[in-house]
Amino acid sequence: MFTDRRDAGARLAALVADRIDPPAVVLGIPRGGVIVAERVAAVLGWPLDLVVTKKLGAPGNPELGIGALAAGVRVLDREVIAALGISPAWIEEESARVELEVERRTTTFRADARPPEVTGRCAVVVDDGVATGGTARAAGQWARAHGASRVVLAVPVAPPDVAQRVDDAFDAVLVLEQPAPFWAVGQSYEDFDQVTDQEVRAVMEARSA
Repeated sequence: MFTDRRDAGARLAALVADRIDPPAVVLGIPRGGVIVAERVAAVLGWPLDLVVTKKLGAPGNPELGIGALAAGVRVLDREVIAALGISPAWIEEESARVELEVERRTTTFRADARPPEVTGRCAVVVDDGVATGGTARAAGQWARAHGASRVVLAVPVAPPDVAQRVDDAFDAVLVLEQPAPFWAVGQSYEDFDQVTDQEVRAVMEARSA
């Protein structure tokens, strides 16, 4: 069990330090992943940034992910889409709406800070955990599209089959805990309160101060 996201980040930093050589940049996935990523970056002395992703929810059931988006990147779960009979037109319409929200969140979270250089560095994508893997895949593909020399997913907790779920987006996957059965990311945290937009922005402002 992790006490909270900061505790998870401190423990994750040790694993990342053992497996990854700089130059590297830590990319947190908002919201909760940014809190974990801040600890990883602070412990290792590496630059911190974020990559905003957002789940594509199914029609009438937004909690059921059919894919995810990052800026300029879209990943889809085509098996689920086919099983639900979701039309390409609906996917395009929903994707356009989600893209606008990704842009808004990126502007809100990053404030006026310029992002660190990803090109030629190892991009360590950090979240507070992985459930289905959709948003992680979108983040990994975003980092690769921006020229990262290597893309690694580092999370405190994930299901046992996480590597298979995200293998098209990452060169390596680092996980501290893989409980079986896996129910939810929050099962491995004592404190898993929701992170606010203001908390994420505060982390990014402190980074650029």
